[in-house]
Amino acid sequence: MSGMRFTPKGYGGHRRDPEQVKRDGWYEQGVLAVSVHDDRLTWPERALVEQLGAKLYGPRPDREVRNG
Repeated sequence: MSGMRFTPKGYGGHRRDPEQVKRDGWYEQGVLAVSVHDDRLTWPERALVEQLGAKLYGPRPDREVRNG
């Protein structure tokens, strides 16, 4: 008899950090998760992310999307 387990087998252990999850999503599925507040982006890149998000999902409730 193996002792009591508090988590099902296969659950627990190493938990990936959010950046690794995003990286894996890009490599494995072609899914890109980007924050408009990511400091690694330049302002034109942030604007592009904002535009893509608004086009695909509609404007964010806390912001107006500027035209032009």
